[in-house]
Amino acid sequence: MASHEHASVCTLDCPDTCSLEVTVEAGRITKVRGSKALPLTAGAICNKVAHHTADFVHGPRRLTHPLRRVGPKGSGAFERITWDEALDLVHERVSAVIARHGREAVAPLNYSGPHGLIAVDSMSLRFFHRLGASQLYRRSLCGAVRSEAWAGTYGAVAGIGPEAATDAKLNIVWGNNATVANLHLVRNVRQALRKGGRLVVVDPLRTKIAEQADLHLALLPGTDVVLSFALANELERLGAHDRAFIAANVHGYDEFMGAARAWTVERAAEVCGLDANDIRTLAAWMSESDPMVMALGNGQERGRNGGSGIRAAIALPALMGKLDARNGIVLGAGNAFPKTPAKLTRPDLLPGPTRTLDIVDMGRHLAEDDIDPPLRALFIYNHNPLVVHPDQNRIRRGLMREDVFMVGIEIAMTESMALCDVILPAATHFEQGDLYAAYGHHWLQRAEPVIAPVAETLPNTEIFRRLAARFGFNDPALQASDRDLMNDALDASHPAFNGIQPSDLPIRTALRMSADGGPLALFATHRPATPSGKVELVSDVLAERWGPDARVPAFRPRDERYKLMLISPASDARISSTLLGVGGAAGETPPLLMHPEDAAARKLEGCAHARVYNELGEVILPLVVTDAVPPGVVASEKGAWVATSPTGQTISALVPTDRRADLGKGACYNDVGVEVAMA
Repeated sequence: MASHEHASVCTLDCPDTCSLEVTVEAGRITKVRGSKALPLTAGAICNKVAHHTADFVHGPRRLTHPLRRVGPKGSGAFERITWDEALDLVHERVSAVIARHGREAVAPLNYSGPHGLIAVDSMSLRFFHRLGASQLYRRSLCGAVRSEAWAGTYGAVAGIGPEAATDAKLNIVWGNNATVANLHLVRNVRQALRKGGRLVVVDPLRTKIAEQADLHLALLPGTDVVLSFALANELERLGAHDRAFIAANVHGYDEFMGAARAWTVERAAEVCGLDANDIRTLAAWMSESDPMVMALGNGQERGRNGGSGIRAAIALPALMGKLDARNGIVLGAGNAFPKTPAKLTRPDLLPGPTRTLDIVDMGRHLAEDDIDPPLRALFIYNHNPLVVHPDQNRIRRGLMREDVFMVGIEIAMTESMALCDVILPAATHFEQGDLYAAYGHHWLQRAEPVIAPVAETLPNTEIFRRLAARFGFNDPALQASDRDLMNDALDASHPAFNGIQPSDLPIRTALRMSADGGPLALFATHRPATPSGKVELVSDVLAERWGPDARVPAFRPRDERYKLMLISPASDARISSTLLGVGGAAGETPPLLMHPEDAAARKLEGCAHARVYNELGEVILPLVVTDAVPPGVVASEKGAWVATSPTGQTISALVPTDRRADLGKGACYNDVGVEVAMA
């Protein structure tokens, strides 16, 4: 049987956004591997995508036809219906909700399953804007803290690209489980190591990349800001602050250092759970290393001090004047692309004012009817809220309500889809064209479909076009083609496009966002885009957005009734809750990692399973006693489905919604107080 090779792009929630070569036989994907279209990919991709894509697209969980629920919620009882029947039912039920409760009783509940610019939210938001539905603040679930910390310090600009890690004398990988979730950064770091460079990893968990490090600082979760203050203090003692650079380019130095000087190395070591000599070693290496590259992940942001921790860490290169074409911070990559979100999503279509709801609060709103009007119709797409939302038991209660009409738009039969009233089957990224602007590098890519939509599936954009038509919305914006949407997504006047429309970008190459032909780098190609035009270590902008306490980074100590802190690192078998391996069935439960001292204190040596609990819920997990976590910390991978758990709960059930990070209202997945006992 003849096979054909097609170019594509990985759309899953990962900073690398790899270029792919896809083999298709008889309309089915049979093989996926990395291509060299994106230089960063250079032919290598993760095992998740290489080994499990065919099952992801063609496997037994794939939704292929519209469905209507015919049994109790969660029973899995559905019947196949036609697209016309499905659209009619959605229109009828949503219209009834609007007639009784008003337009704001309808809301989207979506996040970012696919990362294509038009699949994630384009026609969908046009539809909800025209409908006048409640809007959704999504970034609190992930990303807001880091982006706010970066923008408050450097503005909406790009940091250095991950390619810079290749030549760094010192790479600092901070809160970034890079081997699992940032593979090509790791390859660049390894090249630097072969050249004689050093690697420092700052992470509570001894990850795979930490095992390769010259120095691993296994600090306690939430103490990153303290470590950074101590490093700033020690760098000053070493004479490593670049006074001329600071005078010309840094705002708020004296006030920032006033906070930092309170943290001696010894005091910080005690709070962070580190050896003081390791902090001094890191400071010395930072002082002497040129170039130096810092790459931060999502780990820091998911705690009460997340914003402060990131701001204090990314201040350190500025204190040393190590921001140029070779030195810098791998962050803010999304700012490299000339996105035009208002043109793409058309908020001008709103018929009038409407409220904005925080995605982290949706469980409470649904379960407790604490807003007026109450939510009575939801559209769940690009998201698996039952698995990933904090306070899992509460959002389950909300989603189980029979008086809340739920429309699911999804690729696979997830546990959230099983609670919906109508399911509309969506196409995968291999079945539709899109643009891909990465959040971990500066390369733009376009992809075309490599196979036709499977069975009756449709791209998200077409689903929302049909919904708009069924609701009688005849605005041209709601009839726009995917090509139109691509051209609305980005400003084609950007010099990098060289007169080419985004929808016409070639598919077997990647377009680098650059300045004068060179890679983007702070203080080499552009300056901070802050009000002062400088690196702002003290931010009035953040204080205005998030309260006066956000003006200067600060440490908020832990005050917990539970002695253990639970963190939830990424898995090498899933991307968030998207299954590309294991984690969706009984017997595939991720283990709990616990330090031997903590296990001994609870008499858990030799125990096969442990009960992890707090006031919100309890989970039974296989127990692994290991020094890969420090005393006082336990870890279990995120994203496993409820079906893996004998209690019907996963670690998301233990995450509170009332504790938020200090910026962006971020959810605190890595700041969870728990206790552990024998199961």
